[in-house]
Amino acid sequence: MQYTKLGKSDLHVSQVCLGCMGFGDAAHGQHSWTLDEEASRAIIRRALEWGVNFFDTAIVYQNGTSEQYLGRALRDFARREDVVVATKFPVRSQAEIDAGISGQEHVRRMLDRSLQNLYMDHVDLYICHMWDYRTPLEEIMEGLNNAVKAGKARYIGISNCFAWQLCKANELARREGFAPFVSVQGHYNLIFREEEREMIPYCREEGIAVTPYSALAGGRLSKLPGETSKRLERDEYAKGKYDATAAQDARIIERVAELARFHDVTMTEIALAWLMGKGAIPVAGATKLSHVEGAARAAELTLTDEENAYLEACYTPHALVGVMAQNTRETANQPQVWSSNTPKV
Repeated sequence: MQYTKLGKSDLHVSQVCLGCMGFGDAAHGQHSWTLDEEASRAIIRRALEWGVNFFDTAIVYQNGTSEQYLGRALRDFARREDVVVATKFPVRSQAEIDAGISGQEHVRRMLDRSLQNLYMDHVDLYICHMWDYRTPLEEIMEGLNNAVKAGKARYIGISNCFAWQLCKANELARREGFAPFVSVQGHYNLIFREEEREMIPYCREEGIAVTPYSALAGGRLSKLPGETSKRLERDEYAKGKYDATAAQDARIIERVAELARFHDVTMTEIALAWLMGKGAIPVAGATKLSHVEGAARAAELTLTDEENAYLEACYTPHALVGVMAQNTRETANQPQVWSSNTPKV
């Protein structure tokens, strides 16, 4: 396993992060394809054996049971100081807004619940899961800064935002003396490269770590066209994200398979090695032990410039999908709430 520094933080993380969305009690969550605790523990243990020390989860994954499975496994299989744990919190709920719960209090409540789920007194990276259009940005940033000052979070990150939003948030942090975002987790892989327009160049310029989710496009980049998996069959959200571009994506997937045969490696290794070559630290999910091993081996593979160009040549622009498509609608339809002190007009 290769290791790298997470942006401008002092966190040293494995070149690949184990994404834990596939862990948790399916009876208590939004996904029917997730693993029970015994199977989840086996994968987490194998990841540790392969040198993975970076783990990503969220309080919304299976109603907190993903955090619980991860926390119990790490408690049993690793020393706390040897692993880097990231978790994420959602936007304020309508019930919280109606009850007058501020952004600062929302962050505190969410983090305390996550720490309880994880059996930990702090997380290494606390991530804003998506941009909150109905909460003043200042409140969220101050709440996160309070978490850092209290020692409950070492660093903060953000997911599912636009480059201008990340820039705006970190400028506010600079002005107010708050902790800045050191990482961004966006949708980025070989068949969805829209982050290269603004986010990737901005992060490179600012030294912000890029930790892409959907690194294998929900499993598409690890299988030949036509092959399927439990997640691809059952995850309606993952299925819908790529339906409109299936034909053009298939050409790239075929090239991934071709290079995998040439190197005698898995398609997973090719797809993740491409991301790592871009300077990213991919968040790769796993529902089988072989998935972990393939992700770990990818850190040892370096593609040539010619191979990278071959993989990239067939790409055509994609429309935003999923959360980011929703963000586009929110940006167009709602005024931005930057501060609780913003004058009303």
